[in-house]
Amino acid sequence: MSRSRIPPILRPRLTPKYVASSIAAIYVVYCWLWGMPLLSSKLPAYTGPHAVGTIDIESPCDGRKTSDVKYKSTGQPAFLLETVLFSVYYPAVKGAKSDKPNHLWVPKPLAVTAEGYAKFAHISNFLTNSLFTVALWGIAGSTTIPANVDVPLRETAPSFEFTDHGEGKPTEGNDGFPVIVFSHGMASSRTDYTHFCGELASRGYIVAAIEHRDGSGPGSIIMNAGGTEKTLYHFGLDDLDVDQSFGIPELKQAQLDFRQAEIEETVRVLRAINDGSGATIFETNPRKEGEHLASWTGQLDMTNVTISGHSYGATGALQALKGAPCKERPFHGGIILDPGKSSGPLNHDVDVPVLVIHSNSWSKKRSIFFGQPHFSVVKDLVRQVNKRGMAGWFMTSLGTSHPSVTDAPLIEPTLLSWTTGSSIDVIDGVRMYVNVTEEFMLYQKANRRTGLLALNVTHPEYDEKSNGTQQMPKCYQRFWQIHVAPDSA
Repeated sequence: MSRSRIPPILRPRLTPKYVASSIAAIYVVYCWLWGMPLLSSKLPAYTGPHAVGTIDIESPCDGRKTSDVKYKSTGQPAFLLETVLFSVYYPAVKGAKSDKPNHLWVPKPLAVTAEGYAKFAHISNFLTNSLFTVALWGIAGSTTIPANVDVPLRETAPSFEFTDHGEGKPTEGNDGFPVIVFSHGMASSRTDYTHFCGELASRGYIVAAIEHRDGSGPGSIIMNAGGTEKTLYHFGLDDLDVDQSFGIPELKQAQLDFRQAEIEETVRVLRAINDGSGATIFETNPRKEGEHLASWTGQLDMTNVTISGHSYGATGALQALKGAPCKERPFHGGIILDPGKSSGPLNHDVDVPVLVIHSNSWSKKRSIFFGQPHFSVVKDLVRQVNKRGMAGWFMTSLGTSHPSVTDAPLIEPTLLSWTTGSSIDVIDGVRMYVNVTEEFMLYQKANRRTGLLALNVTHPEYDEKSNGTQQMPKCYQRFWQIHVAPDSA
């Protein structure tokens, strides 16, 4: 065949457009062959001494309504608790292999999450929903969570002994695994904090990351044991049948009340597993995970449960601490990350130890919060905890931004650093949070201050121009400012 008869599309021409298209095609094929996301990075492996397992648990609830508010379109209750969904991250048996694929970072179907984000942007229609779906697939459609699905729990929980320098050293023990219940922020879901949760699991903790169905997330599939499914999307005030007396503050409170109910249901399920009902939880789980839960009996330290949350979830975690510890909320401590600036008042009625961490951007931006600077409100909250005889810390993680504790900077490090102003290495950012969280959990277990928590106040107020002080060891100077500590009440 002569060259003139070859179709134009098959005649290679080394034009810039041709070269760029070829490189793009090769990159797409490469990502497909190696299971890599198209436009983002893989989530990193965990660094702790234990393998990490994960299970999605969805459990039926009692069907209670936390509010009488209904949807405008259907007349159905907006805050009806049908099931509770959470992902458990836990220390797994070393070398255990799973016959299930790793969980996707964005659960299928992607279109649910994509349409939810379009609703957040108030541009939801067929075209934009499709565009958002394609974009989400390109960014993170094939990203998976590096935890083994539904493998056995490690047989013994780590205990701790203290070195001559006062540091906690993990040893073998039979005290049960400490439990953390985690609440996500606005426009997020249970899978947005997987590295934080999984890294803690690799260090010996069980973390239950809740998926809130209060309308604050992009979207979620509610699965019932009978096989029926219902899709819940983000909803706002305009989607609800309410009168003029019900505004944004009332909506926020309704969402927080629903979140608290989900937190209590998560505790109920975890307690049932620990009390010997793991097999029943597995049998009624429509997500078909948890085949080893029967062996979890007595393995959870339900006397050492900690509530944690980020942003909106931090506000909810503080609300859940009101009256704690109690049967429904047996929390003996709280880890509060960037407590919300627009999610309602912060509960000051806290009678357990708390660790409050601000990202650098959260402390740096001055925000008026119910007539006072938000920073001052948080500082006063923690000081009141200390005055009641409990231990409270308030500190700023330097170089970080509001999303630093999430997976987003790990998946899109360059983009997130550019748009948020974060200057810390993205992996270091998450692990700074993990390290001090572990020190706080150790304090709750042994009543011993170690590491960063052993230091006193270095900066009573946030100081943007200061990135170090002689009062801190050099390993902390670039990364932390301590505003409140137990000795400063």
